[in-house]
Amino acid sequence: MFKVVALQFTIAVFFSAATGFFGSHANGWSAAIGGAIAVIGSLVYAIIVMRGTNDAKQAFRTHFRAEMVKVLITAVLFASALVLFSSAATVWLILGFAVATLAYWFALLAV
Repeated sequence: MFKVVALQFTIAVFFSAATGFFGSHANGWSAAIGGAIAVIGSLVYAIIVMRGTNDAKQAFRTHFRAEMVKVLITAVLFASALVLFSSAATVWLILGFAVATLAYWFALLAV
């Protein structure tokens, strides 16, 4: 599970670096913040879920709880980023998040 998060982090770093190189530094930092939001949410999910169990009901509850925590953390981080970094380019922030999230989904398909 942590390999998937590491791959997601790597793709987010490369995307934000490319955005900063070919665009502006502000766009690159915005993409990096969006990618970081996605990576932090996935990392928290992985940490919660790694306490595995053999009971199906408990496993379902654990995954559900982990997903709800991930959604809450993602919402709080997005709100914080938009408030604290008023110079952030919103489109690049969302694109950074989307690229990192897509990397997570495609990595899960490969695993």
